[in-house]
Amino acid sequence: MESITKIYRIGNGPSSSHTMGPNKAATIFRQRNPSAAAYRVTLYGSLAATGKGHLTDQAIMQGLAHDRVEFVWKPETFLPFHNNAMLFEALDGHGNLLDSWTVYSVGGGALADEHTREGVTHIYTEHHSITEIFKHIDRYGMTYWEYVEKYEGNAIWDYLAECWEVMQEAIVRGLQTEGVLPGGLFLKRKAPSYFVRATSYKPSLQGRCLVIAYALATAEENAAGGRIVTAPTCGSSGVLPAVLYHLKKNHGFTDKSILKAMATAGLFAAVVKTNASISGAQVGCQGEIGVACSMASAAANQMFGGTPQQIEYAAEMGLEHNLGLTCDPVCGLVQIPCIERTAYASMRALASNLYAMMSDGRHIVSFDKVVRTMNLTGKDLPSLYKETAAGGLALLAHDREEL
Repeated sequence: MESITKIYRIGNGPSSSHTMGPNKAATIFRQRNPSAAAYRVTLYGSLAATGKGHLTDQAIMQGLAHDRVEFVWKPETFLPFHNNAMLFEALDGHGNLLDSWTVYSVGGGALADEHTREGVTHIYTEHHSITEIFKHIDRYGMTYWEYVEKYEGNAIWDYLAECWEVMQEAIVRGLQTEGVLPGGLFLKRKAPSYFVRATSYKPSLQGRCLVIAYALATAEENAAGGRIVTAPTCGSSGVLPAVLYHLKKNHGFTDKSILKAMATAGLFAAVVKTNASISGAQVGCQGEIGVACSMASAAANQMFGGTPQQIEYAAEMGLEHNLGLTCDPVCGLVQIPCIERTAYASMRALASNLYAMMSDGRHIVSFDKVVRTMNLTGKDLPSLYKETAAGGLALLAHDREEL
């Protein structure tokens, strides 16, 4: 299983798989071929279908840092390894091929090819599921965050502190920035006005309304290409920060308890990534928003004093009740339904926490079973519901008057 530093990645939106990953791949390929006279990049599947809306070509251009780049778009061609495929080719001055590399953006900004996987750090060598991890921590009287500390080392706290700082900065910027998001949908930012309205509501409503504003703030910053933290992806980056920021500002939780909650949340996401996927292009939005909701559910439950069983139950509900969620962004932009969905998942995470806290933590369907179900469901979803903007809500893009 990978380090949770591969779950939390600091970078710019709007998409970890469509901008962060391709930019990194382009940078690596440029470093491999610094003397190339030109480059040709072929994008397949989801990267080709929604790449322009996700700014994939711009991200690759920045990574290659060259003015002679030819793009070939093949949205109907899906390579078997992963839906987000890229073929990089370096050319000499006569157009002859110097080097080529087929690489895949597998979600959360990570890269892979058929032989090796970029950035993999196998630190959890003994345990690969929450069931195994729970048995271990139960035997030794540990918590989930202590388990993370044991295998990651003390350095993880400095990394999580940096991520938490970036998360808070994104929320603050989002709450203060007005205007229209880029991309052609002319979608107005809502976070500032929602925040003002939330503060005027009575206390019984104010908390939930503030969570919505916090979630919108990060999601809108991401859509505008702002600096955010994947949790576990760019498109779902607003869920966990919204819940954590709410618990800090409105419930008085300390940064220290938040970092521990982030460690636990990252652990649950790492299990999903190991046994299924966090890529919308591979399993639909259940792998992005669903996992983000699960992370926030587990984090909140731990902060409110949940037992390891209750934390697992909260995480299970956060994912289970997002099963089958499609990824069908309008115009290929990380805006509709992504931004609104972030706010909804944040509220659902708090509901999952509350439900789990009322229980004794015992339940029939385990988190690991839901992860396996999500993976099977993702395989059964037609490609038009997996970040190709070819079905579902994305069909609205074909009739501008309906928008």
